[in-house]
Amino acid sequence: MSTTKMTFLQSLSTKLLLICPVFCYLPQDQNTSSILKSSGKPLDISALLKSFQVDYDRRVRPSYGGSPVSVGVSLYVLSISDISEKFMDFTFDMYFRQFWVDERLRFEKQNGVEQLVVGADYIKQIWVPDTFFVNEKVAYFHAATQENQFLRITSLGEILRSMRLTVKATCPMDLTYFPMDSQLCTLEIESYGYTMADLVYVWDDGINSVEVDPDVSLAEFYVVGFRQRRVLEVLTSGNYSRLCADILFSRSMGYYLIQVYVPSSLIVIMSWVSFFLDRASAPARVGMGVTTVLTMVTLMGSVNRSLPKISYMKALDIYLAVCFFMVFGALLEYATVSYTGKRIKLNQRRFEEFKKKVEEMKAQLDKQREKEVHLLNMEQMKPPYWDTRHADFCPVKALQNQLYYLDRAPLTPPLPSTANPPTTLWGVRASDIERYARIAFPLIFFSFHLMYWTILISISGHTVEDLIAVKS
Repeated sequence: MSTTKMTFLQSLSTKLLLICPVFCYLPQDQNTSSILKSSGKPLDISALLKSFQVDYDRRVRPSYGGSPVSVGVSLYVLSISDISEKFMDFTFDMYFRQFWVDERLRFEKQNGVEQLVVGADYIKQIWVPDTFFVNEKVAYFHAATQENQFLRITSLGEILRSMRLTVKATCPMDLTYFPMDSQLCTLEIESYGYTMADLVYVWDDGINSVEVDPDVSLAEFYVVGFRQRRVLEVLTSGNYSRLCADILFSRSMGYYLIQVYVPSSLIVIMSWVSFFLDRASAPARVGMGVTTVLTMVTLMGSVNRSLPKISYMKALDIYLAVCFFMVFGALLEYATVSYTGKRIKLNQRRFEEFKKKVEEMKAQLDKQREKEVHLLNMEQMKPPYWDTRHADFCPVKALQNQLYYLDRAPLTPPLPSTANPPTTLWGVRASDIERYARIAFPLIFFSFHLMYWTILISISGHTVEDLIAVKS
């Protein structure tokens, strides 16, 4: 009996082993699939990513031949490292994000997995927008410790590509009010090959698509605010969608106030010291004048060395030019004083020489007059045998009669009265020029200061519409 039961059980187990594999390979119905899913079996991401590549052509944009692809853009400025006036550019570090939809990458949610976050290598296997920065000079990705970008794919085919970039972009600057100027720098984003018929750029998050880190700071500038724009670029190859992110910088003039304005003002004031030195101290006054002029030339050269060679005057150029003319005027003032004093001394010397000659001439005339008077006195002694009747016929007798009856007035005209030597040139003394310079130079310089700062502060403001202030 036991042997019969053992034989029956062995034959039953053999039949079950043959039937089980058949049931295991039968297709699962809806209920079986849901049971397996709810059992917590992990999703095979690698198989899913490989399935995306079946019949996928990365050279063709999504919905080719249909509506254009809408690419949303947002960026977050992490830092701004440099703004160069000489090269007209600015350098900044940012997170650059792009959003678009690719229906070919849709998948069903499984085990609560709604999106896939994959590495940067997979980006090379799918279509991505050919975005470039129009005004870019240099741009590079960050790769420490790994390439700083990622790709996120949702179950609806929505794709997010985020990367960290450092971009050096051109920034045309107007330096008319330098160093109290404000500069508006722009980052321009556009597709290189797709026109608006294939690709359209939009700001993904409205007015919040552009953000600047509140801790962004620069040594020479501070960030006032930013704005975002969307423009249409018309080129010969077609119409392109372009996004523009504007950032307004305002210059902090503390450096130039300490390094340029105050030193140049002190140099001008130092040049006034020569007005109080003795006019005879030529080496001291000339040395001080030449030193201040050369110092101003050096200061002007050092300031303009870090700036571009522009063809118009800057506000700082006007100030330095006035300071230069002030110190040069102080040097010319001493030259004028020295010339005036020299001419006055020359006139005085000529006057003394003329006076000496007049004295000599007067002495000669006095001697001649004494001789004439002596002759007259001798003619007064007439001899008794002289017949006056011959006077009408003898010319010698007629001359003697004239000399005899001549008035005793001096024979030579009277000399002018002795005058004081000249002490002025064109009615001005050398000391008068010094006295006027001590008043005129400070008055002119301080009046210029008042006008310069009043006008510059009133016209140097930069107004930008729709500007979003940076939160500090």
